[in-house]
Amino acid sequence: MAISPTTQALAYLLSAVLFILALKGLTHPASARRGNLLGMLGMVIALGATLMGREVTHYGLIVSGIAAGAVIGAVVAARIQMTALPQLVAALHSFVGMAAVLVGIGTFLNHRAAGGLNGVLMGEIAAGVIIGAITFSGSVVAFAKLQGLVSGRPVRFKGQHVLNALIALTAVALGVHFGLTGSLVSLALMTALAFVLGFTLIIPIGGADMPVIISMLNSYSGWAAAATGFTLGNDLLIIVGALVGFSGAILSYIMCVAMNRSIFNVVFGGFGDSGGASAMSQAMAKGVKSAAVEDAVYWMEDANRVIIVPGYGMAVAQAQHAVKELMELLEARGVEVRFAIHPVAGRMPGHMNVLLAEADIPYDHVFEMDEINPEFPSTDVALVVGANDVTNPAAKEDPGSPIYGMPILEVGKARQVFVVKRSMRPGYSGVENLLYYQDNCSLVFGDAKEVIEGMVNALKAGH
Repeated sequence: MAISPTTQALAYLLSAVLFILALKGLTHPASARRGNLLGMLGMVIALGATLMGREVTHYGLIVSGIAAGAVIGAVVAARIQMTALPQLVAALHSFVGMAAVLVGIGTFLNHRAAGGLNGVLMGEIAAGVIIGAITFSGSVVAFAKLQGLVSGRPVRFKGQHVLNALIALTAVALGVHFGLTGSLVSLALMTALAFVLGFTLIIPIGGADMPVIISMLNSYSGWAAAATGFTLGNDLLIIVGALVGFSGAILSYIMCVAMNRSIFNVVFGGFGDSGGASAMSQAMAKGVKSAAVEDAVYWMEDANRVIIVPGYGMAVAQAQHAVKELMELLEARGVEVRFAIHPVAGRMPGHMNVLLAEADIPYDHVFEMDEINPEFPSTDVALVVGANDVTNPAAKEDPGSPIYGMPILEVGKARQVFVVKRSMRPGYSGVENLLYYQDNCSLVFGDAKEVIEGMVNALKAGH
């Protein structure tokens, strides 16, 4: 049953409002679940209105594609580990990019056969294909780095920025030529160069910048969707693409501000490929102090305030539930427990917030960096669970460090710091952490889940 264009437009308007409310809900952990539900409802309405539109006449391939995608998505969602969410997000971005490329090429071929090509349409196709191809190949590189298929360190070479500029200008020139002439050769070359540009733009990005890059690729996927909306004449796709594009760009900017980094420096540079030798060598000469689980428990059970700093190591070990139990046991002893979250902790925006929410840790226990930093000097114990770069004092003290100038969680100001860490390997940025060599810092070596469970058992035994 086909619906009228007016009914479809009203359904699209309702979907757009729901998507905006979904974004609003996702701005705070307490309303994130509602935001997700509103977004899902909006998508159901959007898909239903599209499928019942007059332009859809055959449902066989559409239903088959939806069914296959639903099965694959359900299986992936059921099996995916929380630590793999960043690379999953990168993979999903690549799908959006490739969809934009295929829709653009398919639209061109269909209209060429029907004789309905014009300069405006071909310009829209060129924009969608270029942005989509960059999104696809860039997301594939990000996925490979996050998955460990290739090194997460920056890959840089002389003349890299000049090469990227030449590729971009050539791709745009071919896009203009395609828009003016409808040349299939120009379309093919333009698409190929855009794929190459996505690859060359992401390979110089180092590990510490990956959360920003994931957010930026999200923005790219939105602009690819918006361009595809213009190509297909679909108003809702334009609106949704613009929402995703702007929100991803704004989030990327916010994260760069949190890191005291220029967004252009992140997108076009590398991070973590060198370090400050002088400050680090002096610190390493002192060596680190290791501590047993019982040592940390002794300090925490006698503390008035404990701040827990979660990081990627907690995600890898799936220690969030053990951390919650530790929190409950400490609070039962009258200890005030808070959680400190850095904007770029983990491998994607909000990674630590999601993990803590999964363990049902109360939202009012979780504080962002700017809120919690003034509390560290009056804190008895700071417990760092698998976090590294976001606690590194080199960002404040070592001008030669690649992370110099990045705001950090100032855990070193606490009376005593315990860091749960599997080994002395540096964080994802490849920069050694000066915190480990401070006099008030001790390292508890081991798997984060096993160490935290050991602390829980020690507290239960009445250490």
